[in-house]
Amino acid sequence: MSSEQQGESIRCLVAKVGLDGHDRGAHVIARAFRDAGFEVIYSGLHRAPDEIVQAAVQEDVDVLGISILSGAHDTLVPKIMSGLEEYGAKDDTLVLVGGVVPEEDRENLKAEGVSAIFGPGTSIEETIEFVRENAPER
Repeated sequence: MSSEQQGESIRCLVAKVGLDGHDRGAHVIARAFRDAGFEVIYSGLHRAPDEIVQAAVQEDVDVLGISILSGAHDTLVPKIMSGLEEYGAKDDTLVLVGGVVPEEDRENLKAEGVSAIFGPGTSIEETIEFVRENAPER
């Protein structure tokens, strides 16, 4: 039973990491998550990995959605995952990556603990359904 089925809202942090200034997709997914009944926090632009980790831990989120289009996913996402692990939050946070991630980089990110990677053209419904089915129970 997901946390939403128990009457609790799924808490999500939608985060923009690094120098990537393209935030339209992050705003679209944040609004879609809100419309789906999730509680959504948006990090704002140009956040450092440690700022994202701090926000995720302090807000006690169930889901961390990292939006990245800069091509720096292979260095920034592992820093976030390492930070979550340092705080003991890696195992109970569903981490998603959205953006342009080449196929050859996806397995490395999943090995770091990323649960799913959603590229361009992924339907919002597919993303919402994935969160509902995989958000950790609290």
